[in-house]
Amino acid sequence: MRRWGLFLLRVTIGWLLVLWGIDKFQDVAHGQAVAETFYFGIGTQAVLLKIFGAFEILLGALVVLGLWRKRVYPVMFAILLITTIGVWKSIIDPWGWFLDGSNVLFYPSAIIAAGALLLWGTIDEDRTTLDGVLAKD
Repeated sequence: MRRWGLFLLRVTIGWLLVLWGIDKFQDVAHGQAVAETFYFGIGTQAVLLKIFGAFEILLGALVVLGLWRKRVYPVMFAILLITTIGVWKSIIDPWGWFLDGSNVLFYPSAIIAAGALLLWGTIDEDRTTLDGVLAKD
């Protein structure tokens, strides 16, 4: 069960990064609105969003494949942690009872970051990776 749990966690978190990257190409205005709302307006230029989107797509694909995990997982975790910090109000007060701007739909950001940390922490236990296949040669 651990094998498939780690596999599904890796694939779903990696695919989330791919989707976020695609979104930066598909709907630049959405990416700009997200940057304005949660990241103090940093990175709202369309060209920067597209560069970061391409990076997210590549990073997500590497996560899905389980390739270069020792280099990729810390970067993945940093991105997901920054995202989690960006929606901190929704983690502390998901229903907005005390903090304006909260949204219960952003609470899973904390779970996703925790999942990324778990992947990083169990890197040697995940056997269904391209790294594992290449190491056998």
